[in-house]
Amino acid sequence: MKIDRLLAMTVLLLNRGRISAKELAERFEVSTKTIYRDMDTLSQSGIPVLAHQGTTGGFEIMEQYTISRQYLTLGELSSMIAAVKGVGMAVDDAAYSTLQDKVMALLRKSDKDSNGQRGESLVFDLNPWGQGPEARQKVNLFKQAIEDKRIVQLSYINRNGTETERTAEPYALILKGNIWYVHAYCLLRGAFRVFRVSRIHQAEALSATFERREAPVLDKYAWDSDWLGTDEVEVTLVFRPQARYRVGDSFPADKVTIAEDGSLRVKNNFTLDEWFYGMLLSHGDHVKVEQPGFVAEQVVQRARNIIGRYGN
Repeated sequence: MKIDRLLAMTVLLLNRGRISAKELAERFEVSTKTIYRDMDTLSQSGIPVLAHQGTTGGFEIMEQYTISRQYLTLGELSSMIAAVKGVGMAVDDAAYSTLQDKVMALLRKSDKDSNGQRGESLVFDLNPWGQGPEARQKVNLFKQAIEDKRIVQLSYINRNGTETERTAEPYALILKGNIWYVHAYCLLRGAFRVFRVSRIHQAEALSATFERREAPVLDKYAWDSDWLGTDEVEVTLVFRPQARYRVGDSFPADKVTIAEDGSLRVKNNFTLDEWFYGMLLSHGDHVKVEQPGFVAEQVVQRARNIIGRYGN
């Protein structure tokens, strides 16, 4: 509907600043002529849209203009409150309680009564079960170090169990699933690295500060196998039917095929590190490595080493 498109354009212009007619047309799948007509409609309705000519031209809304709370539905506000509350539970920072109060203030009394009667329909709990207070303390330490631009000295245990001393300039906290990571410039490696917080044994914010470097963009942050410094290998695994629930939790559906007997074949690329072999051994006799042969031999050798530990 046109009214929905106009509202979406207004929100986009408020958040993005100047945008060309061509980009708007592609975004909303209409012609540039339609965009120009829509801009006229917004201007006539009282929204201060400015048009700029030239190669860097486009449309933007005057800087001081904001939209009213009336454009947000009760469901949208409830989602915002749930998200802020979830972050506040994971990060011990009074600022998020204040932010939650500010968003709550946007609700009308009738909205609050309605919300209370039906209960919370969306809950964000970013604290994994079994996680102790030390995890939150480390997250808070890095959050404060990022704000103060302070260098952090840390002891880090990599995927192979080796502990190294690092000095890093922290730039951002990343939450992927329910796991916290720190995006930082590692002074030892001379490059940006991603550290998993649970593998940071000790961390201390130093008095020394740093000037921010040009960091990689974190928008739509994706895993980069180059961080490990090792190549991935295609491995084929066959699981017994009893392991189906764990296979569904651990592997993408498009990498799994189910045979007539109920067994599951997983064909995927893996980094052959301690995590990989530990994952295989955790399945016990419910999994078998079909290919490549040297991976199967490594699993057998590790199983023998386990048996050897109980020789006496």
